[in-house]
Amino acid sequence: MRIQTIIVTAALASSLAHAEQLDVEKDTLKFGFIKLTDCAPIVIAKEKGFFDEEGLQVEVIAQPNWKQLLDNVITGELDGAHMLSGQPIAATIGFGTKSHIVTPYTLDLNGNAITVSNAIWEQMQENDPALDTDTPEHPISAESLKPIVTEAKEEGKKLPMGMVFPVSTHNYEFRYWLAAADINPGFYTSTDLKGFTDGDIELSTTPPPQMPATLESGKNVAYCVGEPWNQQAVAKNIGVPVVTNYDIWKNNPEKVFGVTKAWADENPQTLIAVTKALIKAGKWLDAEEDGKLVNREEACRILSQPNYVGADFDLIKNSMTGYFFFQRTDKREMPDFNVFFKYHASYPHYSDGIWFLTQMRRWGQITEAKPASWYKEVAEKVYLPEVYKAAAASLIEEGAITADEVPAEDYDGYKEATSDFIDGIEYDGKKPIEYLNSHKIGNKDDAALADQ
Repeated sequence: MRIQTIIVTAALASSLAHAEQLDVEKDTLKFGFIKLTDCAPIVIAKEKGFFDEEGLQVEVIAQPNWKQLLDNVITGELDGAHMLSGQPIAATIGFGTKSHIVTPYTLDLNGNAITVSNAIWEQMQENDPALDTDTPEHPISAESLKPIVTEAKEEGKKLPMGMVFPVSTHNYEFRYWLAAADINPGFYTSTDLKGFTDGDIELSTTPPPQMPATLESGKNVAYCVGEPWNQQAVAKNIGVPVVTNYDIWKNNPEKVFGVTKAWADENPQTLIAVTKALIKAGKWLDAEEDGKLVNREEACRILSQPNYVGADFDLIKNSMTGYFFFQRTDKREMPDFNVFFKYHASYPHYSDGIWFLTQMRRWGQITEAKPASWYKEVAEKVYLPEVYKAAAASLIEEGAITADEVPAEDYDGYKEATSDFIDGIEYDGKKPIEYLNSHKIGNKDDAALADQ
């Protein structure tokens, strides 16, 4: 049975008021994750019984790094996994590991930050005295970092910085933040898979839990990572988070739930059931009363267990309960630092996938120019809104969610154009070539491709 049958399957499921469990093809599953707080929907779906409610017995298994996680999904060791938003796209187009990966569900919005070492922060304060306060104005641009980068280059060095994976949101966000201040983060080429070519700095890969240690040792002078590894730098007094990805791109998609296309085709009802459970978990995570996130502390206690994130409860609690420490003296309310359900966060928007493709092309991971139609076609190969809609329809029928909590039936998968970026440049998912060409630093393509 192929994925195209999903809508029919969903219609049958939805016709059952307070529906019986779907007739899943596979009821014993293994899902992988990396030890980050944004694995929460998968963990909560297991721990709060949402998978059980859909007739699924799920084992949730930590993975050592993003590459092995993806490899284990491809080989079938895992049925699916917590993935970087860029991973299904990159694998499908053949950057790095080649495999057709699909996603019916976005796990979360936001959740990352860029942290600099104490020594770099002190130099940034010297370059911009307005930063030399317990509570500097945010967002902080990379303008005060640029003289430090320039001085290092003049001395024959490039400052080492860290991100978690070449196709991670962190890589593209860090590059975006640097380039907005006229710092060239470097380009990928057919012979440079590290992305250092013509760069003013060297941005390389480090697994998330190792980030604080690299800052402490001097291996990196800055990094971009998810939580709780920025808050750990503050707690250990080894670094200062200077900007969150909410300020680089407001309400950006961070992680997705990914499976192979072959697995999706073989297990269409199972995939709907999994998506239903994840939707319920996301809603539980974002539940509010009087503006307070009522389930987040419980979620933090679950995530702090060693078999999950395994970090200190108080560290996880900071960002997950709507606060963020930029410095010990600078605790700020950030209610949308982690978003799991509201704002239609969990829907697989085509425009999200296209943004990642523009960044892959901007920095050379996609080596040749492509027409606008190609961006659309790739997004439609990877994102499965029909699965999400099927799951949502069933949940609405059951009374678990309301129709206004998911996009309208006629929604085309493209968010409205937005300029909620740190450089104010507008992004429209229907205009990838125009967006690509709007940046000062980055590959540019023939404007004629916009109409092809």
